[in-house]
Amino acid sequence: MDANHLSLRLARVASYVPKGARMADIGSDHAYLPAHLALNGQIEYAVAGEVVKGPFENAAHEIKQLQLDNVIQPRLADGLAAIQADDRIDTITIAGMGGTLIAKILAADTQKLAGVKRLILQPNVGGERVREWLLANQWQIMAEEVLEEDDHIYEIIVAEPSIVPFTYNDRELKFGPFLLKQDQPAFRKEWLAELEREQVAIEQMKKAAHPPVAKIKEFEREMQMINEVIK
Repeated sequence: MDANHLSLRLARVASYVPKGARMADIGSDHAYLPAHLALNGQIEYAVAGEVVKGPFENAAHEIKQLQLDNVIQPRLADGLAAIQADDRIDTITIAGMGGTLIAKILAADTQKLAGVKRLILQPNVGGERVREWLLANQWQIMAEEVLEEDDHIYEIIVAEPSIVPFTYNDRELKFGPFLLKQDQPAFRKEWLAELEREQVAIEQMKKAAHPPVAKIKEFEREMQMINEVIK
């Protein structure tokens, strides 16, 4: 993979970035995503944020090598701290992390979201945590996608700020309001695998000297919900 040839996962994330966006790619690694968009004239400006020095240096090298210094700014910073007021960021992408970490990054610097019109989030796991944060902070989900690549299943969640009240029920938070309406093989595969994991966990808990009855019932309720969705 490079800036000219994105993975399927990043290509799908890129497809949700609006034309002419001023974006911040948080956890940008080699900056392949913003570099690809810049090379194709899809964005006006980008910040490639990285909290780890090695990936930050990779991003800086990639940007310089592609002569994109005038479009993309690499920043060594933690999460949304990479964004500065004069960047005028309107789109944020966070891809390739767990949902809990994505929610934590968003919650840590909510003031940096002022003026942002779109979040494009790609949790590797824990999409429910992302949806819970979006609901609590009035970001409405506008699109969702699930895909499989290299034996891994990824979700993409696109959200925009809403001044109109909305809500999601427990099932929508867990599975995704849009994904529930789609008949995707990757979606079924993801939740069948989760069913197997939870069944194994229940069997292990039942073998304990003092089985955690409440926890077992919680897992059984979740398994019932999954079965109802994928039946």
